[in-house]
Amino acid sequence: MQFKNRSLGLILAFGISFGGLAACDNQTSTLSSARQVDAATAALVNGEPIYISDVELEAVAQGLINPGDAFGTSHPDFQGVLEQLVDQRLLAQEAVRRGLDQDSAARRRLEAGRERLLGNILVESLVANEVNESAIDEMYDAQVKLQQLDDEVRLRHILVETKEQIDAILKEVNGGRDFTEAAFEYSDDIRTRIDGGDFGWVGPNEMPEPFPSVIGNTETGSVSEPFETDRGWHILRVDERRTKPPKTKEEMRPEIVTFLTFTQISDVLRDLRTTADIRQREPVTRPPEAVDETSADTPVETESE
Repeated sequence: MQFKNRSLGLILAFGISFGGLAACDNQTSTLSSARQVDAATAALVNGEPIYISDVELEAVAQGLINPGDAFGTSHPDFQGVLEQLVDQRLLAQEAVRRGLDQDSAARRRLEAGRERLLGNILVESLVANEVNESAIDEMYDAQVKLQQLDDEVRLRHILVETKEQIDAILKEVNGGRDFTEAAFEYSDDIRTRIDGGDFGWVGPNEMPEPFPSVIGNTETGSVSEPFETDRGWHILRVDERRTKPPKTKEEMRPEIVTFLTFTQISDVLRDLRTTADIRQREPVTRPPEAVDETSADTPVETESE
């Protein structure tokens, strides 16, 4: 299964700059002037706040960070994005001062911007509620299985009864303890314990869950995080691979989030279009025989059923 690039266009269509929608009346301006900069405020522009969250959203829209990434005031790009929003707010305030927001064409454009913003908020809600770690894990597991169809790995593992035991063993291994020695001393798996936890060469997809995804998410030469099966708690080390390893979950996360988000938007739009009353103007066409040298510039009216 491959991710569809067309998903990016639909998702990015919702990415807009929020500051351009700023408009206020005199009462709001008066109330805003009394505000003070607090922990959530990045700047005050003539009394109107620009929040740190606004700067983060703009950074996402510009592709400087991924959704959910940290983008605080210490980030090297933060000040530059903030200055852009300050300029944008100043221009918006001047447009309001000149009464340009009262023009009928401007009102239509502002309403279109509001619709895009609401669509963006809906996308954020879908991502927050549906594109969660459980969905990402499920998609990652499926992708890893596809990528590991012809994969073979040589691995070692340690099996014990409790999470506390495996955490203590992992701490020893990360502290420099030889994995094979730790397996020989601690592992409850009699079959592999005598060989330092060695499984030999195996196909990941031939092993029970969650071994395939854990193997895929563990780089060659590295030790996995603890994981549980019906036999107890494990850690494993991937010693060698005979084929190219799959991407880790973090490497694949942006693609998975994009795909799942596109899927959610497509599902919502399909349901909305099924129940909505949508009426579009019939296109006015000109029959080829009606076009000649004398009427080339004259519109031809046609009837549509």
